[in-house]
Amino acid sequence: MAAIVRIQGLDKSFGGVTALSSVSFEVRPGEVHALVGENGAGKSTLIKILSGAHRPDRGVLEVMGRRVERLDPQLARSLGITVIYQQPALLPDLSVAENVAFGTELGHPLRRVDWADRRRRASALLGRMGLAIDPDTPVRQLSMSEKQLVEIARALGGEARMLILDEPTASLSAPEVRRLLQIVRELRGAGLGIVYVSHRLEEVFEIADRVTVLRDGAVVAVRRAEELGRPELIRLMVGRELSTGFPRRAVARGDTVLDARGVGCAASGIADASFTVHAGEILGLFGLVNSGRTELARILFGITPADRGALLLRGAPVRIGSPRQAVEHGIAYVPEDRRQHGVVPEMSVAANVTLSILRSMSRGGFLDVAREKAISRAHVDRFAVKTPSLATEVGTLSGGNQQKVALARWLATEPRVLILDEPTQGIDVGAKAEVHAVMNELAERGLALILISSELPEILGMSDRIAVMSEGRIAGVLDRAEATPESLLSLALGATREVRHAV
Repeated sequence: MAAIVRIQGLDKSFGGVTALSSVSFEVRPGEVHALVGENGAGKSTLIKILSGAHRPDRGVLEVMGRRVERLDPQLARSLGITVIYQQPALLPDLSVAENVAFGTELGHPLRRVDWADRRRRASALLGRMGLAIDPDTPVRQLSMSEKQLVEIARALGGEARMLILDEPTASLSAPEVRRLLQIVRELRGAGLGIVYVSHRLEEVFEIADRVTVLRDGAVVAVRRAEELGRPELIRLMVGRELSTGFPRRAVARGDTVLDARGVGCAASGIADASFTVHAGEILGLFGLVNSGRTELARILFGITPADRGALLLRGAPVRIGSPRQAVEHGIAYVPEDRRQHGVVPEMSVAANVTLSILRSMSRGGFLDVAREKAISRAHVDRFAVKTPSLATEVGTLSGGNQQKVALARWLATEPRVLILDEPTQGIDVGAKAEVHAVMNELAERGLALILISSELPEILGMSDRIAVMSEGRIAGVLDRAEATPESLLSLALGATREVRHAV
């Protein structure tokens, strides 16, 4: 079967740094071809070349058997190649029909818009996605999964032959993931070629026909998905054996650092949250979508201050009315959306690392550049951040390295309590193992950690105790030994048990 896209011997470098080396890759009609690898392995560069955003230094690119010398984004779209990114590229203030029209209609300065036909076309395409949405609905009112499906509908209206799905499920709930994977199966059955890029290996094994593994810019394996097991795929991705995905080391639990007693916030929908976390302990915070995990973290960090209950730090009552007060009390928070809240992509690595302690970086109103470099260098070395220099913009780093910079930024404040909200979301297995190792190190140093994660294996593997949230409340707290997937999900779905406070 002729390939939709075939590349051979492709090389790409940026400023002397090799991003891709002698890469060969193809996508056939009616197949889901998974592209996996650690962050920094070259996946994003390859996607940008396939979509025409980057041009290779060397190599051959063919589309439907014809060689293409100078692929650009407009030509790629006309050839039927469309990328669906994790953050949908839609115009939020325009309607669904208008957004779909951008990919399906040919404009002309003298052409009048046939609004009725535009709505009919949009409705038909949305129907293929199983979406019962009014075409006149503004895009900003849609959920993340609906926005992604609108983008796919727009691509189909533009006669797409190949879809590239870049981390499509990173922000979706479990039911939304199932719906998206079903859509992918239907598109495969209709003869489209799908490039599926994901760090969620269970999805790769569920949906992919073939798997290409990139490591350090080179293809290290192309296999049928059924020929691979999870341990082998991880070994191919990272180039080393990972003894376990969650290497939690036993740490002697110290005194209570943070004690929340009936904490709530009406505006956040949190009521009567009670729990403790100790020095040297990782307390997992688990719950289903909209259970209130992130909202509780924002209360603890003073973003949305509590309006009921009490917080005690080292036994002393405290009032946390702002993030500044939280930092002053020794509480740090690494948020879920690292690009929007965790780091400043346009700023340098050094500036990001020291941003939370900026006041201490100045002398006489001027930035102490030497001190900034010394502190940031110490944290970059400690966390093995892969960056060309301290002056490199954080936005150019891989997701895993951006997460390390976000961690370094808040650890520079020398906190007593560190809240990690989805710290490994959207990063590869190797980077996950490194983040987990950092968490172990911090616990051994006596920090109290709160880990928020949607991944049951991560919560079960890294937590000493697990607090389960349901509808804005702590439904129960389980010790590591008694926590199972069944017990956690039972509590998350509404079962209750006595919330115990170990002291």
